[in-house]
Amino acid sequence: MDVPLEHCFPPVVRPDTRLLVLGSLPGAMSLAAGRYYANPRNQFWRLMESVIDRPLADADYDQRLALLLDAGVGLWDTVAAAQRPGSLDADIRLHAASDLQALVATVPRLRAMAFNGGTSARVGRRQIGDTKLALVDLPSSSPAYTLPFDEKRARWLALRRYL
Repeated sequence: MDVPLEHCFPPVVRPDTRLLVLGSLPGAMSLAAGRYYANPRNQFWRLMESVIDRPLADADYDQRLALLLDAGVGLWDTVAAAQRPGSLDADIRLHAASDLQALVATVPRLRAMAFNGGTSARVGRRQIGDTKLALVDLPSSSPAYTLPFDEKRARWLALRRYL
C-alpha cells in the first residue's frame, strides 16, 4: 500500500508572538478539515483555554486562532512532511522537518517553544539546536495519550509564565 506524503499547515504567528506551541504533524481529521486540532477528542483547545484564560473551546476556528494570537501564542508543527498511515505519531516516517530556526528569526519577541508531545519534542529539539529560548516538553493533547486531563492541564499551565 502506497502511503501519501502529508504536509503540515503554515505557521500561525505574528511578530509579537511570545510562545510557539508545536505539534508534530496534523492528524487525519485536521488534514481533512484544513485546521489545527480539528479532532473534537483532542484536548488542545481546552488546554490552551486554561493557559490563556480565554474561551477557545466554543469559538469557531478563526476566532480560536485570533484569540491565541492576541494572547501571544503561535502554532506550528515540527514535521514539515511525512508519510503516516492514520494519525498516530508513532507511525510518522519523517521526510522533512520544519525549519524552526528560520521561523524563530521572524518572531523577535518569542520567549519559548512548547512541544505538544514526545514526537514534537524529539524532532523539534534537533531542529532548533542551541537557543536562548525556553524549550518546554508537554504531555500530548492527543486522545491517544491517556494521562488524565487534570494532570495534562497542570503541566500545560506552566506555559503562562511565557505570556
